[in-house]
Amino acid sequence: MTKQIDLGGRFTLPGISMRLERMGYGAMQLAGPQVYGPPRDTNAAIAVLREAVAAGINHIDTSDFYGPHVTNQIIKQALHPYRDGLVMITKVGARRPEDKSWVHALSRKELIDAVHDNLRNLGLDRLDVVNLRVGGVMAPSEGSIEEPLTVLAELKRQGLIRHLGLSNVSPGQLAEAQAITEIVCVQNLYNVAHRHDDGFIDDLARRGVAYVPFFPLGGFTPLQSSALDAAAAALQATPMQVALAWLLQRSPNILLIPGTSSAEHLRENLRAAALQLPAEMIAGFNVIGGGPEQR
Repeated sequence: MTKQIDLGGRFTLPGISMRLERMGYGAMQLAGPQVYGPPRDTNAAIAVLREAVAAGINHIDTSDFYGPHVTNQIIKQALHPYRDGLVMITKVGARRPEDKSWVHALSRKELIDAVHDNLRNLGLDRLDVVNLRVGGVMAPSEGSIEEPLTVLAELKRQGLIRHLGLSNVSPGQLAEAQAITEIVCVQNLYNVAHRHDDGFIDDLARRGVAYVPFFPLGGFTPLQSSALDAAAAALQATPMQVALAWLLQRSPNILLIPGTSSAEHLRENLRAAALQLPAEMIAGFNVIGGGPEQR
């Protein structure tokens, strides 16, 4: 039997009583190569999901365009009927054609169809949180998000969605969105090497809005990778554990969704919640990442 562990504390989403462990699980890697098609071992994917929930994780990040459809179907097979308090956080706004590319899917019909695809493949009557994915693959792009978000706000009023979030957005787009509906979380690229959202995170923390970074090891220069490797060796940890621990210490509104299809890697990721980085190590990361001194 898997023992529940400390997952970095909890964070309550704004305006609601939904308390999430700060360490969640990202389901993207449960699909096949390039996040397309079925996994090589469906039983192993099911086992990872069940172990994650048994360890105490209470939110899973997913999307019906992972696979497409495959990841949500595996989640349903592994965990349905879902235990009380397990929160499914999905996203819409993209589709996966046969060439395995990532294409925007932001028309009214595409968004409505995506919500219903998520409902069907997860086996739910209502989605807990739906993130609207806009921008590029790795970063926000300029432009209004009013039109697609208004569609999701309508589905929220109809009772198909409980809460809404955003992915790949700028502070200006968040402000536009908050004039339309309540936003409970923002999901952007951020890690020790990519610090463009430092001020954004601090502002969201003051507002009580969750920030969910993706790609905790993405886009490091050789110098940054070497610094991370050295820190990991000094702490007898893995680079991923150090990267995740740094994010947990960065701000209390940060929620993590590291993904893996390996039970061993899942356990390694969860142990990062107990890893405390010394102040001088954090200061060194701020130098290589261009960030401010951590408060």
